[in-house]
Amino acid sequence: MPLTTDTVFELLARRGTGRYGLSAVTQIEHALQSAALAVGRRLGDELIIAALLHDVGHLLAGEDVHLAAEGIDDLHEEAAAAALGPLYGPAVSEPVRLHVAAKRYLCGVDPAYYGKLSEDSKESLALQGGPMSCDEIAAFDRLEHRAAALVLRLIDDEAKIDGLATAPLEAYRPIAQRLETTRRRGG
Repeated sequence: MPLTTDTVFELLARRGTGRYGLSAVTQIEHALQSAALAVGRRLGDELIIAALLHDVGHLLAGEDVHLAAEGIDDLHEEAAAAALGPLYGPAVSEPVRLHVAAKRYLCGVDPAYYGKLSEDSKESLALQGGPMSCDEIAAFDRLEHRAAALVLRLIDDEAKIDGLATAPLEAYRPIAQRLETTRRRGG
């Protein structure tokens, strides 16, 4: 059954209370902080929803576990993009799909970026293929949604502040519903 905005929001509300990797925030706190950063930077509706839902692929799996610690890459970016693409279109799903590749890209073009990553991001990077090679960097540079993915990646890195006040999840439902309606109408 395809997802709807309502089912995605229910999933995030119900399953998003687990810890976000090794950070001090939960999945939903990370999502809300990410969306708030996108709003604050006036990135537009598509990137706001991409920021809010970029890690929903973690919640589509069975249990809330720290898979990277077990040596498993859950490919959450692919699961999320596959679920969000039909619902919101490529302006949302492609930055989501590419946000892990963007981390690899940034580590490949700026070795100092690696030092800024959280411990769990460093741990998962090894499972995700490590820093990009020169050929991978060149291929990433040609992607249509490259810039949006890089912006989303930097937001992802910042959105891990314990106790930060944010707008509630429901503040984003009208934006997501508007995007879903537009997508259904073929716009």
